[in-house]
Amino acid sequence: MKKIAVLLMIIAVLSKISGFMRDITLTFFYGATSISDAYIISITITSVLFSLIIAGISTAYIPMFKQIEHDLDVRSAKYFTNNLINILLLITTGIIISGLLFSNVLVKIFALGFNKETVNTAVLFTRIGLVGIYFTSLTQIFIGYLQLNKKFVIPALIGLPFNLIVILSIFISAKTNIIMLAIGTVLAAFIQLLFLIPSLYKSNYRYMPFISFKDKNIKKMAIIAFPIMIGVSIDQINLMVDKTLASTIMEGGISALSYASRLNDFVQGIFVFSFVTVMFPLISKLAANNEMVKFKNSISEVISSVILIVVPACFGLMILAEPLIRLLFGRGNFDENAIHMTSAAMFYYAVGMLGYGIREIINRSFYSLQDMKTPMYNAALSVLLNIILNLILSEYMGISGLALATSISALFCSFLLVISLRKKIGPFGLRSNLITLFKVLLASSGMGIVIYVFNEYILIDWNVFSKISISILIGCIIYIILITLLKVEETKILYRFLKGKFGW
Repeated sequence: MKKIAVLLMIIAVLSKISGFMRDITLTFFYGATSISDAYIISITITSVLFSLIIAGISTAYIPMFKQIEHDLDVRSAKYFTNNLINILLLITTGIIISGLLFSNVLVKIFALGFNKETVNTAVLFTRIGLVGIYFTSLTQIFIGYLQLNKKFVIPALIGLPFNLIVILSIFISAKTNIIMLAIGTVLAAFIQLLFLIPSLYKSNYRYMPFISFKDKNIKKMAIIAFPIMIGVSIDQINLMVDKTLASTIMEGGISALSYASRLNDFVQGIFVFSFVTVMFPLISKLAANNEMVKFKNSISEVISSVILIVVPACFGLMILAEPLIRLLFGRGNFDENAIHMTSAAMFYYAVGMLGYGIREIINRSFYSLQDMKTPMYNAALSVLLNIILNLILSEYMGISGLALATSISALFCSFLLVISLRKKIGPFGLRSNLITLFKVLLASSGMGIVIYVFNEYILIDWNVFSKISISILIGCIIYIILITLLKVEETKILYRFLKGKFGW
């Protein structure tokens, strides 16, 4: 599992770099302006509608497939997959039609602070973008199918063609018409789907056009998926509240908040989701076979591995927030005010980075046990807390307060999730995880001090790229030395991997 996770990290790095190139291209041509706000809101709306349909279904799909395969056979599980896809297409059609009819209302709900012109632009983008939900829905189910067949690489690569096409569409839109922003995003989603087809064929998937609402597994799936849908929709409401408030604070506020979250997503996508992607099918199988000892060990191992990587990344992002944003986005129409807003928001997003990671791991653990209600209740509490903190902190801190509110709610609710899982399955290595966390915090603090000194005092007259590169390199060396001296057990995973790969 660890070796596959590391390979996925490498692929995720390439994908996220292409994602950054997409964001850099957007900021270069459109900065933090009303056009970028309209474009980002349209993507947010389609993401919310997409999440209402597919997030719960795709998350519940993997444990359901494993359970059917265990109870019956692979053929029955494939029959279930095709039936699910056809029902999903039918539901998606209804959601898209509703979105087209009420797109104007949706935009006004998501962005209270938009003027009439920006609203009209966002409505146009949204109506075009809704078509992409078809492709994204199918892509998510097919990704789950490929992961069940232990094919992780191709699904991990689909971000590359998506980002390249979006980059091209941004460039074309700047030279021709802004409508190409929305068209390019839909085309990119379609190409993602096509990218998976050869691997699906090699995995012996064959599409069959039939629908059976009477299938007992579909009914069970609906029961399992519904709480996940509610939980995900609550998270999307959280996102909606953040961006709605950002639209009322200042023009470009939505863009600044979104750009700031990109770096947080970068770390999550590379490290957390690489482990979670490999872990989920494995623990779903262990849960179906009632192998609870291995189930607990796998969860503990993934948590410690994520702590080892995410905590120092959090320290690094907080200390280097301003130079990183300046390096990545500080050109073209992205002015000093936008740099200041975005770097401040990124600092506070980084505070809750570990909370986001732990929440993903524990949620998947509950889903593997087919307990969908606990994550749903936790998500409801999270959004309630976040809304309260948003209203309070945004009054004093503006955009930064929205980011800090999200981080605090993520940390608090991930803590509650951990307690809930321990009550459900008993001890699963929390003591070991806490020891690892304590040691990693010490090592990350030492690393952070060194990075701060180099960035603020030693490399003060250097250009931004050189300053960041040297600071990160020295920080990594210091961190590795410190976690080795502190005898952090998870470092052995990395050493064994390097030894196996390079013959050290």
